[in-house]
Amino acid sequence: MLTKRSDITYIAYINKQQVVRMKPDLVERGFHIRENVPHAFYGASRDGVSLTAFKNGKLLIQGKGAHDFILFYLEPVLLKEATLGYEEILDPSIGEARIGVDESGKGDYFGPLIIAAAYVDGASARKLLDLGVADSKQLTPKRIEEMAEVLTRETIHSIVAIGPEKYNALYEKIGNLNRLLAWGHARALENVLIKKTGCKKAILDKFADKSVLTLALMKRGKKIDTVFRERAESDIAVAAASVIARNEFCKRMDKLGEEFKIEFPKGAGPAVERVAKEFVSIHGVEHLAKVVKLHFKISKKVILES
Repeated sequence: MLTKRSDITYIAYINKQQVVRMKPDLVERGFHIRENVPHAFYGASRDGVSLTAFKNGKLLIQGKGAHDFILFYLEPVLLKEATLGYEEILDPSIGEARIGVDESGKGDYFGPLIIAAAYVDGASARKLLDLGVADSKQLTPKRIEEMAEVLTRETIHSIVAIGPEKYNALYEKIGNLNRLLAWGHARALENVLIKKTGCKKAILDKFADKSVLTLALMKRGKKIDTVFRERAESDIAVAAASVIARNEFCKRMDKLGEEFKIEFPKGAGPAVERVAKEFVSIHGVEHLAKVVKLHFKISKKVILES
């Protein structure tokens, strides 16, 4: 249930025809119209709510009456669709256009490193919220698979898959996990920017100093504002990327298992060490780099005891 707040600020997007139509509606509803508002067609206010219709298409709605204005006028009368949810009213940034980036497989000894990027704006954010998109760590494998099918079909996204052999070669060349992650995040981000050149913001989990990613970005990526956050998966764009990345990781883990006739466990626990030794006993230590991330401490133990 939505709890009304006195400090709500919301930004909607309306076209010029809607701006023109809204003005007499506001007058009829008792709003005082303010002309000559800088960069705006007009402003309007009434007890508890104020509006500004900017010339760039933004409609700024503020005040304790913002919720009722959206619920009883903006959605049903002007927009004629319930595209604005409670989440957007309480957190207007949900509808902001941005690219979320996240990875899967970083902490898994077996398998690839997958980095995914997903573009989200106001319309798609509403769809993703309705779908129940959340951090992949909070979802079951079946739900991840179901969501990923929808996300890969309906969002502009990119997947950068770094298989074990390529991962080990890159790690040996780069020598640092954070720099390797930055390289992968930069590639995924820029792949989406090719299709969404006007996007100005990207959100990522805080895995390293911002300068590490900045150095990895090429010309196109240097034009975007990169925001690092703790627990970035709480943002719907990053959550979408996390679901896409985890689904791709799981699919590739299954293929790896089919190729070597071994069920490779996820993570880096005791079962992983046991299966790694089993793999070496069957295929030889020289093939270990085909299925694992060699820089993990497990590798030294497995190799020494094989």
